Amino acid sequence: MLDHGAPPRTPPLETSVPGFGARLMRRKPVEALVAEGGQGEGGALRRSLGMWQLTMISIGATLGTGIFVVLGGAVPKAGPAVTIAFVIAGLTALFSALSYAELAGTIPVAGSSYSYAYATMGELVAWVCGWCLVLEYGVSVAAVAVGWGEYLNELLDGTIGVTIPDVLSSAPGEGGVINLPGLIVVMLAMVFLLGGARESAVVNTIMVGVKIVTLVIFCAIGFMGFKSGNYKDFMPLGMTGVGAASASLFFSYIGFDAASTAGEEAKNPKRDLPRAIMLSLLIVTVLYVLVAAVAVGAWNWKQFAGSEATLAAIMNDVTGQTFWGTMLAAGAVISIASVVLTVLYGQTRILFAMSRDGLVPKVFGKVSGKTGTPRVNTVIVSLFCGLLASLIPLGKLVDATSIGTLFAFGLVNIAVIVLRYTRPDMPRTFKVALGPVFPVLGFVFCAYNMFSLDAITWVVFGVWMAVGLVFYFLYGARRSRLASEPAQEK
Repeated sequence: MLDHGAPPRTPPLETSVPGFGARLMRRKPVEALVAEGGQGEGGALRRSLGMWQLTMISIGATLGTGIFVVLGGAVPKAGPAVTIAFVIAGLTALFSALSYAELAGTIPVAGSSYSYAYATMGELVAWVCGWCLVLEYGVSVAAVAVGWGEYLNELLDGTIGVTIPDVLSSAPGEGGVINLPGLIVVMLAMVFLLGGARESAVVNTIMVGVKIVTLVIFCAIGFMGFKSGNYKDFMPLGMTGVGAASASLFFSYIGFDAASTAGEEAKNPKRDLPRAIMLSLLIVTVLYVLVAAVAVGAWNWKQFAGSEATLAAIMNDVTGQTFWGTMLAAGAVISIASVVLTVLYGQTRILFAMSRDGLVPKVFGKVSGKTGTPRVNTVIVSLFCGLLASLIPLGKLVDATSIGTLFAFGLVNIAVIVLRYTRPDMPRTFKVALGPVFPVLGFVFCAYNMFSLDAITWVVFGVWMAVGLVFYFLYGARRSRLASEPAQEK
């Protein structure tokens, strides 16, 4: 227990209880996490991001494939009630966002929920959370890149009348050899990220503006084809279908936590991170529900099955011409590219934090003195994500991403409660209302959505976690800084 009457000081590294179990539960003091902010191998990250840029990073990482592509696969599961599925997924994200906002303002570091777990629940749980984030960010980059290729083909078809052949635009097993567009967009994002965080944020802000305008135009034109009869059979597959759609659509909300990964590059993280997280989630949720409502009103829900570039197809159908669908495809190409950019950014910063703690190789923590970015880290992650995007089908990537994210979000909700109990004296620039009620609801919603995913997704998740635990015990547990540094009072 902490002595709340004593002067503030960094808690000692926990070695009071010897043994294997104690090593797995060792926690990293919050003060140590914050003090190390920005420091890497050979250099430091640069604090150059304000609240508006942080908000754009979150929107950029969230608003993309989920609404432009995944909507087409969710409607056949829920019917017109897909709007309810979006609300359920949004509530799951909201409760978790509240927890993220509190922790981001209290522990403003690059590791996001990995660092929050390290400070509250110990090293093993932190590793599990970090490994889930690798699944969330790394695999979602690939999933988003695959969706980008669908709209690129729509754009090419509407402008020059040609498309990239399936052999070069589809994954093996879907009629192709390699998804070349998916690989290309990841490599382009890598080039921007290597230039620096501030420069990447400027590019992202422009792309976010384009995607918001694109969706607003879709709503305006799609409403012209609105038919109330399309809502008659509102919930054809019952709540089971809505639950399944909600679990898939949660993929649409992945990314609002991206601002938390920029904690060591924000100018005023304690103030700006909570605001950016909540504002971005509000903007994204309103757009999602509005777009889904208009889309289902314009098309009968059965028409969505097997559709690609769904929103562009709806606009073509409503207007009777290809111009508007081509324009939306152009907006989607830019919009989805911004998701690749920002999510790839988040992945590199999480691995940066894990490397600094010794849990992954030091190469991920090296910072370029010229650009203030982890350049080698960025190249390695980009190549990995590009490989996934070029070889794995979209559907498999979406569900795998969702389950990893839901698990990590559930841990964040627990971390808020734990930190409230163990460190009630810590200054908090944002606090979740109603004590533990909202974090508990956030955990329950995450669990509900996880158990709505199919058995194959759980098998993939189990294999992923098993591989991660093997790596931790063979590498991370031995090289952890908390294992090698002597306990000391600071």
